[in-house]
Amino acid sequence: MIAQPAPKRDVLARRDSIVAGLRALLPETGVIAEALRLKPYETDGLSAYRQVPLAVVLPETTEQVAAVMAFCHREGVRVVPRGAGTSLSGGALPMEDSVVVGLMRMNRILDIDYADRCAVVQAGVTNIGITQAVQGRGFFYAPDPSSQLACMIGGNVNMNSGGAHCLRYGVTANNLLGLKVVTVEGEVLEIGGAHMDAAGYDWLGLLTGSEGQLVVVTEVTVRILRGPEGARAMLAAFDSNEIAGACVDSIIASGIIPVALEFMDRPAIHACEAFAHAGYPLDAEAMLIIEVEGSVAEQDDLLEKISQICRKFDPISLKISQSAEESLAIWKGRKGAFGAVGRISPDYLCMDGTIPTSRLPEVLRRIGEMSMSYNLQVANIFHAGDGNLHPLIMFDANDPASFEKAEHFGADILRLCVEVGGCLTGEHGVGVEKRDLMGVQFSETELEQMRRVKSAFDPGWLLNPSKVFPLKADAA
Repeated sequence: MIAQPAPKRDVLARRDSIVAGLRALLPETGVIAEALRLKPYETDGLSAYRQVPLAVVLPETTEQVAAVMAFCHREGVRVVPRGAGTSLSGGALPMEDSVVVGLMRMNRILDIDYADRCAVVQAGVTNIGITQAVQGRGFFYAPDPSSQLACMIGGNVNMNSGGAHCLRYGVTANNLLGLKVVTVEGEVLEIGGAHMDAAGYDWLGLLTGSEGQLVVVTEVTVRILRGPEGARAMLAAFDSNEIAGACVDSIIASGIIPVALEFMDRPAIHACEAFAHAGYPLDAEAMLIIEVEGSVAEQDDLLEKISQICRKFDPISLKISQSAEESLAIWKGRKGAFGAVGRISPDYLCMDGTIPTSRLPEVLRRIGEMSMSYNLQVANIFHAGDGNLHPLIMFDANDPASFEKAEHFGADILRLCVEVGGCLTGEHGVGVEKRDLMGVQFSETELEQMRRVKSAFDPGWLLNPSKVFPLKADAA
């Protein structure tokens, strides 16, 4: 089980005065302190862990965020930034003595500049909301996490989220131009802007993926891209996970970079087909979803080259979509995969690690062996093109022993990722889930350097406490 540091008893004793102080800063509906109304904020997407916070605030402007941060800093109150709560690593898990700063009311698109191909949005705008705002002019926002209907751009920045199309277009960091942020003391900073690069230190690079440890993100300037002429998807089904993994490695090694290259194994295929009715091959052990884009001639050429590579691995079937509707059906299954797996197991841990694509066959084989050893089923659904794994470990939440086994199984998968030359996380972040595994990838010297950066921004360690760093270094 994941341990939490002891709460600050003096803060808990001053709860009423702290809530009163927050109410003085925000509109009447902007502060939540009643026990029942706090319950929805006790957890995020890593729902195995829960803790009701001291209070929740719902600011609507950067200025209100700054006022809340300045107040909490003066009072020595810990702060947990929260967007949609879709974090799968416990990144928005509160503490008993913390104030959750919910950014979901900061949901306005502030500016769209088609000439310079950028948009300025508040942190609470949903990922898909950016594309919806610009697609009428033929543009889109590239990063597309599976939770894009709900997840918010501020959270995407904090976790450096990716998505199925990051193989071609990159993750959040590759699609950012600027940030407006609030420091722990309540100071407002603007970093970057509507231009491709900024002079001086790479503050944008430092803050992207910092998991709410350094600042609170309130506004984001993103790149918007002109939509492709067209896109088509294909399915390639195989007799084993290892063969499908070898095919992935061969496609990438050929120099062809599809827009997306996704992997699903048998449990995932069956769950998603029951949900989406996309025509997935139910007799396959593993399946790849491969998408290309461009003119019709470019699509035909790329799909033929990829098909030739796939045929070298004796696929059970190859299916190329012939219409936009068929491609949408293929992606409906993949985008709804995490929810669809709930049909076969209501409880699962969604892991997140990254490996070199050349090690995919070996890693998939070893995960299969671990599954048998732990006697827990796994559904593998992940971004195969860039080696970002998302094994879903199924367990029974009503059985503490089953949950404990799932946790150990997940830790072993992450250790395996590091062992083969990968890393602990691709896009979900460290949060509390991987916090105590940081020493597997980083030396104590490296961790100490990271702590120094944290302390430079947040000397009292008030921002998003007990995340990322092993607890012994988390100042109380």
